[in-house]
Amino acid sequence: MDETAALKTTPLHALHVSLGARMVPFAGYDMPVQYAPGVLKEHLWTRSSAGLFDVSHMGQVTIRARSGKYEDAALALESLVPVDILGLAENRQRYGFFTDDKGGILDDLMIAHMDDYLFVVVNAACKEQDFKHLQDHIGDSCEVTLLDRALIALQGPRAVDVLAELWADIAYMKFMDVRHCRLHDVSCLVSRSGYSGEDGFEISVPADKAEDIAKRLLEHPDVQPIGLGARDSLRLEAGLCLYGNDIDQTTTPIEGALEWAIQKARKTGGVRAGGFPGATRILGELDGGTTRRRVGLKPEGKAPVRGHSKLYAEAEGKTEIGEVTSGGFGPSVESPVAMGYVPTDFAAPGTTVYAEVRGKYLPVVVSTLPFIKPTYKR
Repeated sequence: MDETAALKTTPLHALHVSLGARMVPFAGYDMPVQYAPGVLKEHLWTRSSAGLFDVSHMGQVTIRARSGKYEDAALALESLVPVDILGLAENRQRYGFFTDDKGGILDDLMIAHMDDYLFVVVNAACKEQDFKHLQDHIGDSCEVTLLDRALIALQGPRAVDVLAELWADIAYMKFMDVRHCRLHDVSCLVSRSGYSGEDGFEISVPADKAEDIAKRLLEHPDVQPIGLGARDSLRLEAGLCLYGNDIDQTTTPIEGALEWAIQKARKTGGVRAGGFPGATRILGELDGGTTRRRVGLKPEGKAPVRGHSKLYAEAEGKTEIGEVTSGGFGPSVESPVAMGYVPTDFAAPGTTVYAEVRGKYLPVVVSTLPFIKPTYKR
């Protein structure tokens, strides 16, 4: 049996094939990993111009309180995430994560306050279980809907100018703003956010209009299609986590260095402290620290250090202390970059640890994240 036969496709699948993309299985979908220029050129194009990404495999969910009040939807979702949703201003979005009773991360997500409802974007591999998680826990008080829409990301310094030709007001949006608008006479939901470390936008569009919107954007000379390969190297340079690699149910938000995403209202002493799964452990770690931390890692040589490489305290490889979770070549920094977990005693920037690569122990220096300077428009 053809292994691709069971794969799902996005509304842009035919377009990817027509553009000569190399397609690969990803999160149950047949997705473009790269186009003719290749990962390196696609990565650098996004950093200098504007790259178009198909992220329609991700889950788009709306949450509406049965009472009709935003406050009730916000408080319901707060029972599942350690994030201040009640204090989220209208037309703004915030990063968050579902946690379990042990403080592990079930998935990370983006949460937007739209009028009287919440618009949530979750990871492709987790979307069915996330939808069930929401239904099981807040379905009595909220109407939870998994949308059938496409999601297109336009990332890079030229993205705003490209979209401003279609909707002038987009230039006034700030990082993490979300707005309803019309692009090529199609009703869209646009957020000024992304997964590249660059200024950019994520555009939710009706599935049947996605190919037309994408084709029109690609007609602009500053826009090129970008595959999952460059998406991964861009997010790695930006120090952004990939769920299933850098964070999962075995990692807490504090171990994952994501404490910045837990607002004051949900911390110890806050007006709505705790009240989410795993709160005792997570707030305990927030106040008292953890035994390990996610850190940036810069290999000293030219050889990339890949995910799952073991980390050691000494050059002889005697004491295993951690593991690389993501790694590769960073085209913008022109060197290998990686992320992984080390004991807190080894987490200070400048600390040298050793990664096992093909039987050798290569020096790797703990680095601050991100590896590039983000260009978000705050």
